[in-house]
Amino acid sequence: MSWWQILLTVVGAVVFMEFFAWWAHKYIMHGWGWGWHRDHHEPHDNKLEKNDLYAVTFGTIVFFMFAIGYVYSPFLWWLAFGITLYGVIYTFVHDGLVHQRYFKWVPKRGYAKRLVQAHKLHHATVGKEGGVSFGFVLARDPAKLKAELKRQREDGKAVLRDSARV
Repeated sequence: MSWWQILLTVVGAVVFMEFFAWWAHKYIMHGWGWGWHRDHHEPHDNKLEKNDLYAVTFGTIVFFMFAIGYVYSPFLWWLAFGITLYGVIYTFVHDGLVHQRYFKWVPKRGYAKRLVQAHKLHHATVGKEGGVSFGFVLARDPAKLKAELKRQREDGKAVLRDSARV
């Protein structure tokens, strides 16, 4: 593969993964896979969550993509590399910044603050129904997310936590 094909494959995989992650979060984790994801939405003092099994599952798939790509397909190998790069970004941004699993820093302005606010609004609902902001790296305007949560509550599609200010 040429350098521009490699770059296009890696960047394309990173971009694709945000959309795949949004879809998987909304329809798998908040759907039939709620059993693994539930504890991510509930207060606890554990270092690990059942939700971390998603990272293990997806990481295992990517491991095999690397192995098969190494033997048969440079494209598959670089695709796996792009997915892994997204995983590193996800881990740093979502687990590190948003949930503060690795470091304590609360952003006061800019996109980082918007991202944290959007994800806090994602956690404003009780249970798997309803909700907003299922992406991990891209975040909509928190004011629009609040309006959507308010509509969901009024339509009976979401139950908000007592602590949620919407």
